[in-house]
Amino acid sequence: MNTVLGALSAVFWGVVLLSILVFVHEGGHFLAARAFGVRVTEFYLGLPCRFKLFTKSKKRGTEFGVTPFLLGGYNRICGMEGTEDELLASAFAIVQREGRVEAERVAQELDVDASRAYEMLVTLSDWAAIRPYYNPELGEHPNQKEYPAAFETLGRDANMLTEYDAGNEIGEQGSTEAGFPRALSNPQEQLARERSHTYLGCSFPKRLAILVAGPAVNLLLAFVLAVGAYLSVEYQMPVNESKVGSVAEDSIAQRAGLQAGDEVTQVGETHTATWEELHAALAAACESGEDFSVTVVRDGASQELQVDLPEGEDVTAIGITCVTTPYHLSLTEAMEAAINYAGMVGRVSARLIMPQHTMEVLNQSSSIVGISVMASEAVSKGFLDVLTLVAAISMSLGFMNLLPIPPLDGGKIVIEVIELCIRRPLSQRARMIASYVGLAFFAFVFIVVLKNDFARILFP
Repeated sequence: MNTVLGALSAVFWGVVLLSILVFVHEGGHFLAARAFGVRVTEFYLGLPCRFKLFTKSKKRGTEFGVTPFLLGGYNRICGMEGTEDELLASAFAIVQREGRVEAERVAQELDVDASRAYEMLVTLSDWAAIRPYYNPELGEHPNQKEYPAAFETLGRDANMLTEYDAGNEIGEQGSTEAGFPRALSNPQEQLARERSHTYLGCSFPKRLAILVAGPAVNLLLAFVLAVGAYLSVEYQMPVNESKVGSVAEDSIAQRAGLQAGDEVTQVGETHTATWEELHAALAAACESGEDFSVTVVRDGASQELQVDLPEGEDVTAIGITCVTTPYHLSLTEAMEAAINYAGMVGRVSARLIMPQHTMEVLNQSSSIVGISVMASEAVSKGFLDVLTLVAAISMSLGFMNLLPIPPLDGGKIVIEVIELCIRRPLSQRARMIASYVGLAFFAFVFIVVLKNDFARILFP
């Protein structure tokens, strides 16, 4: 029974910890996108699922909610999917003119095949310029896998702003509801306005900022938590005086009669006033292999003790430690320690993509199973351990997402840089190949770390 409860506790705390950190990560993308006026239609805690609880923002139209699959989170930033097309403005104008129209009708009017018409309408839907219309009479519903037969207009205010746009005045005079026809006088100009509210319509620096924001929030959170952890820990700093801090059980020092608090003033013929001098004198005496005496001051009185070394053994220490004093790091020292820790995690993460170090890094890494076990143990030990673990995982998550591997944020950044250099978008085929390679790599990583976690748990 205890084993089952322990396993359930590990799973629970592992899911909670990772869900929060991924949610924070997605929150960084969300905030950056909204800051640049990019439409965001959904922001959820949990993986995509047809069953969900949500509420809709009245100011921005974004759905905020939770799904049953809590291991992660996601948001839908408009303009990160779909493809450009020279007839996109014409397709948009048809939907606006009709209010609601089937894809087949759009294909006929533009004299293109149905698949191209669907691609354009799906792209416009991804931009939140129009939306799919699910006709219950045809048995269509929002959770179906394929897109419906028809698409319709969104609700807009007098200035053609949607509910996802900042400053919209939907509900005021001149507003129209979803599905209501509204002809465009200049389709190309309006399409440009729609595009400006998408990720695709952002400048290169803004797109990079949106991509970097997720890992940056993880790193910032980790830094703050790490600084807090360093400030909370009480360190024991050695005091440089020739006093005995502690004596190990059944040690040479204990058998000689040394006690904690004794001030050692002399080792053999060598006088000692500091711990450095005491350590050096004891090391020299042990190296000689000969028994020796120590003079100590105890309760104000001086006395000489005899230290007998075991015959035929190499002795390097007699079993005493120095006196220590409690010490707390200053804010500056804690921040410096957190920066050094971040540098170490960053270097380890970078070594993952170096073939000569990949297995070395993986053998030191943990999967969701290992993280769950660590989370459960940290919760049982106390708040400081939880704080430290959250900081460590958030730091790792931030740096891992910056690795130049699709579909991670770092991989998307690499694609953005390549497209900037070649001055054109990469083909869908090239993007798919890059994604498949990246997914294959992470499948390999997952299998290796999962195997290592089970090995550590079953054969500690």
